[in-house]
Amino acid sequence: MPERADEQEGRGLLRIGLAEVYNPSMEPTLRPGDLLVVRYGGAVRPGHVVVVRHPFQHDLLIVKRAVGRRNGGWWVQGDNPSVRNDSREFGVVPDELVVARAWVRLRPLRQVQRTPGALLGWVFSALRPLFSRRLRAR
Repeated sequence: MPERADEQEGRGLLRIGLAEVYNPSMEPTLRPGDLLVVRYGGAVRPGHVVVVRHPFQHDLLIVKRAVGRRNGGWWVQGDNPSVRNDSREFGVVPDELVVARAWVRLRPLRQVQRTPGALLGWVFSALRPLFSRRLRAR
């Protein structure tokens, strides 16, 4: 599909993708198996859930909460205080390693009983926006 010139020069292209959560570092907000709809190159503010390249293993993408700006980048932490694979361990994440910002969490259906009540409950909990500016990282 050809790109429009005003999109290239003005707002830029909206690049959206999916990311899967693999570990419990963001519980209770995100659980292993959850999918995230992410925007690549989106503006990040404190409180946003972000996908970043691990500062010591650039081939490893991790999901964390942006806590705040620090000299040289972002301080990121998981919502689960017992998992420390975050800035408490590796320090500030440089801006160029911030890959995307999460918009929406999609909870997989495989974790739900197939009864009408359970399915209705899943519908209301499966799709959750991640726009909150409230900090949850500890």
